[in-house]
Amino acid sequence: MSTNQPAQASADPSSAAGEGMPDAHQRRTILTAVCIALMAVIASVSGLNVAQPDLAVAFDASQSTILWIINIYTLSLAALLLPLGAIGDRFGRKPMLLTGLTVFGLAGAAAGLAPSAEVMLAARLFSGVGAAMIMPITLAVITSTFPDEERGRAIGVWTGVAGGGGILGMFLSAALVDVASWRWLFVLPVALGVVALTMTLRSVPNSRETSGHTFDTVGALTSIVAVVGLIFVLQEGPERGWTAPATLLSLAVGLVAAIGFVAWELRRRDAALLDMRLFGERGLAGGSITLLAVFGVQAGIFVVLFPFFQAVLGWSGLLSTLALMPMAVLMMTASGLAPRLASRVGPKATMATGILLAGAGLALMASVVSVDGGYLSVLPGMLAMGIGMGLSMTPSTEAITGSLPSEHQGVASALNDVTREFGTALGVALLGALLSSGYRNAIDSRLDGVPQGAADTAREGVANAIEAANGAGSHARALVRAAQESFVDGWQQAMWAGVAVMAVLFVYVLARGPQRPISAPVNEAEAAAAMDP
Repeated sequence: MSTNQPAQASADPSSAAGEGMPDAHQRRTILTAVCIALMAVIASVSGLNVAQPDLAVAFDASQSTILWIINIYTLSLAALLLPLGAIGDRFGRKPMLLTGLTVFGLAGAAAGLAPSAEVMLAARLFSGVGAAMIMPITLAVITSTFPDEERGRAIGVWTGVAGGGGILGMFLSAALVDVASWRWLFVLPVALGVVALTMTLRSVPNSRETSGHTFDTVGALTSIVAVVGLIFVLQEGPERGWTAPATLLSLAVGLVAAIGFVAWELRRRDAALLDMRLFGERGLAGGSITLLAVFGVQAGIFVVLFPFFQAVLGWSGLLSTLALMPMAVLMMTASGLAPRLASRVGPKATMATGILLAGAGLALMASVVSVDGGYLSVLPGMLAMGIGMGLSMTPSTEAITGSLPSEHQGVASALNDVTREFGTALGVALLGALLSSGYRNAIDSRLDGVPQGAADTAREGVANAIEAANGAGSHARALVRAAQESFVDGWQQAMWAGVAVMAVLFVYVLARGPQRPISAPVNEAEAAAAMDP
């Protein structure tokens, strides 16, 4: 059970405590402001994925460099979430949010105007730093501003934006690439950042907590090293090879730092950046594991769906992203409805129902997907997944934020975000690897008679096979069909692995999920009372 000392209320006259509880209209404005800020961050995570060929041409850059331009944002974001969330708790959430929006906006503008890959890399790095200031504070503002009876609904809106916002950002980004230039991709997040900055200045109250302990500098630094090392492995392992020296070194450094972080935090106890003892409680452990698995499976789904739409169905990037919108809409809707359902049947039942629906959606897609079935063969499964993920994410997020006392809401929010980022990286790496392996194994038996050069190219991936078909002569049509069918075989292998993950998660939540609704506690006593042993 947590033994964190209660925080003393800030004497800052601009704090939430100094102003009193905002009225209903102010709370809606605050929620709008932080969700717009969150949307800016989420849109920047996924936006550049649709412009990889354009970036390669503009900067005459290799695929490895392009992947770094995309991934360095996520890497810096994930690494700094915990330390910056804790700093926001101590020195003021509103100043941290304003600083983050400013850094994010300036870096986004620099990226849009970047004359070289080196400038783009630096701009993306600083964009990630700004995003790490923004993302945990947006949720911490909600948990420190909204009363208990409204907090769940507000977190549901935040969760819907976090889950479905990436798809919406990809759709808008694909539209901008199609009608304008990749440089216009940065207009959307910068514009959202400016709007959020203006609204934050006018309406978001400041809140901060006074701790009786010094800042956990060692914990902050070891957490950064651990996250950088482990995320690097997940991002670069598929590209460099899982046994490459850089991959193994990064894995070793990340694991040693992670073990060191846990040991140090256990030693610090009440003064820890993140009290590791809290993971023995249902809420924090159950919420974190659920988000890790759900976001991992969701990210893995996108790895499969985009090449299916583009290489198998022959759709454009814009149409492919539009095809994901029904799933995103249902996910955001279910996220908003989840708190109401959780208040009636409990968070554990709500999470388990969501996980069951998401797993059923995966199984449905794996069972009926086919080349000839097209979009309609995957749409029912996508819809079930959207509803299931929306139902499971909101109570999981509320369980995490409700497990830590008010003086650590920035850390709680950051932990929620780090879990999402780890899950995303893990899902892309593992399900992507299963897809690639299944594709290669399936296509070998379908290449009889195909010229050697075209066959070797086809083994690299479905997009490569379609490109190689141009030089395959009379075997062109057979090669394309073989690649498409082999991709579906790989798809099914990856999806059944996702079903297995969701099945294990379902059993775990039934056994160890939070028993009843959890509101963000304001002190140690409430934290203890809110949790089941």
